[in-house]
Amino acid sequence: MSAEILIEAIAGMLHGLRHVAVGANSPIPASAALLARHRSGGRMQVSLLSSRTQNVFTDGGKELFDCAAQGRIDAFFLSGGQIDGQANINLVGVGGYPRSKVRFPGSFGSAYLYFLVPRVILFREEHSPRVFVPKVDFVSAPGTSAPGVYRPGGPHALVTGLCVFDFDRERARFVLRSVNPGHTVEEVIAETGFEFDVPDHVPETPAPNAETLAILRGPVAEAVSETYPAFVERTWGKAAA
Repeated sequence: MSAEILIEAIAGMLHGLRHVAVGANSPIPASAALLARHRSGGRMQVSLLSSRTQNVFTDGGKELFDCAAQGRIDAFFLSGGQIDGQANINLVGVGGYPRSKVRFPGSFGSAYLYFLVPRVILFREEHSPRVFVPKVDFVSAPGTSAPGVYRPGGPHALVTGLCVFDFDRERARFVLRSVNPGHTVEEVIAETGFEFDVPDHVPETPAPNAETLAILRGPVAEAVSETYPAFVERTWGKAAA
């Protein structure tokens, strides 16, 4: 159920959008995008970059970047080995670059897409002080820009295994939106290395209802199984068979 709660949380952020793109190694965001498309009656376009059947692009990143520059992608997902309280992400490594003690996969087009896609949702299942740090060791993509910098895109929210944050772009600060079932505000504070705002009342992240579970365990699981069979087996068992 934990994965389904995260999928439901992300899908709610995609309501009413025209085109959602999802990068590689992102089964939960991919499932959320497919759920949102199902709810839209098929009007939403979803591009799963690691899929052959759920991807309109034929030339990979080149077409993705071109689409983003034209304003034709409404939402994308980014993650990082480190994420700080200003929504800066680090995809390079821990320690002083270039002699990083730990190396991450690399930035690729993260900074480009962060500047252009209006609704960038940050996602990381692991919620710990080693991931959510006071200040990233290397800025692969900045969460905010100086006044006067043309930037139609940027961070919208952060979804983790413990909670959901909104991002206030004007204040460059995360605000706790909800805490996932089985967890507490105190746990989120203890496991987060950066400071964030906590409202007087923090609700529980909603779990999907029976109708949504049927969609997830049926058409969504079937569609995403092409790219992420291990995830489907682990999350939904034989539902995708």
